Amino acid sequence: MEIVAYPDPILREKAEPVYNIDQDTLDLIEIMGELMYGASGIGLAANQVGVAKQIFVFDLDYREKGRNLNALINPTIVLAEDRIEFEEGCLSVPDFLAKTTRRKYIKVTGIDKKGKPIDREAEGLLAVCIQHEIDHLNGTLILDHVSSLKRNLYTKRIAKLMRRDRDR
Repeated sequence: MEIVAYPDPILREKAEPVYNIDQDTLDLIEIMGELMYGASGIGLAANQVGVAKQIFVFDLDYREKGRNLNALINPTIVLAEDRIEFEEGCLSVPDFLAKTTRRKYIKVTGIDKKGKPIDREAEGLLAVCIQHEIDHLNGTLILDHVSSLKRNLYTKRIAKLMRRDRDR
């Protein structure tokens, strides 16, 4: 399993809810965590590894505090307040940064990897991370948060790189 990159079509798929947390789901969460840590990311959605399920993992502080992998399944933002501008990157959109406007404070519900309900508040970077990963689960990329000019320039650059790699 690997992190898929734009323009892979799975990144545009809306992920399906998870109804059964079985061993395959738990294994997927662990693999996603290892891939996220290996890529020095702070969050990773299941469709970024080619699986269209409503699961994402995150860990903002692992560099300072050690690994503490969090997973959120079937997440829903139930409250969002204020706004914050943030420069985001994405493991599936390499070599691209985008200044986005997100909600500064959110409340999200879902379930954890043990099947227990989660009702979590988040602000700042954690709120941005959760919104970014939920975007992935809905088929939305950071490219959708920028001007069409910036998006088209990136798309053309990636197409050129793909052609060059194919022609080798």
